[in-house]
Amino acid sequence: MSKSLLLILVSALAVYPQGRGGRGATTPAQTPAPAAVTPPAALGMAFVRENYTKFEYRIPMRDGAKLFTSVYIPKDVFSDVKTYPMMMQRTGYNVGPYGADKFRATLGPSELFGREKFIFVYQDVRGRFMSEGAYVLIRPHNPNKGPKDVDEASDTYDTVDWLVKNVPGNTGKVGMWGISQPGFYAAAGMIDAHPALVAVSPPRPLLTITWATMCITTARSC
Repeated sequence: MSKSLLLILVSALAVYPQGRGGRGATTPAQTPAPAAVTPPAALGMAFVRENYTKFEYRIPMRDGAKLFTSVYIPKDVFSDVKTYPMMMQRTGYNVGPYGADKFRATLGPSELFGREKFIFVYQDVRGRFMSEGAYVLIRPHNPNKGPKDVDEASDTYDTVDWLVKNVPGNTGKVGMWGISQPGFYAAAGMIDAHPALVAVSPPRPLLTITWATMCITTARSC
């Protein structure tokens, strides 16, 4: 046997001292199955369910139409008599999941708001999903409303007025937020606002996005 072949055999035995198979052969360690991972949405939903009680209301507007509204109230309002300001989003995209025993995975603009705790309000706007009335996309503001005339400002006003008078544990202060279509409703709600509406954040409302798109697609100077 040549020296080269002998060196190859010695090296192989050093690497595989018991050979590749047969009696005494080593077997690779079994890799444990990965632990089941709970989806983030499920974790968020569990937190909301544990810390909030959900109520569903049909809030009457001045013309008689009722707007479907979901309200999430921190449980310590009832256990420890705590009070919180309200944060509201009005949307044409739906406020699901529907049902007092069905919970959202997050509350507010981000998860941090839900953990900080507020009373969270979500409303289907007029004519959308569970709300009554006729739906108009980007309903124009009516500055000369009669007693039964409505627009997004009046619907916001009537909603805020009802909330501060009927939702337990609220401080009498309401904030609104929204992006895209909810941003339009937040911006519209600032006009002739209810005194309890003290803060509004409407980044990138639908009207701004629509105007910018028109400028880009038509090459207009806006």
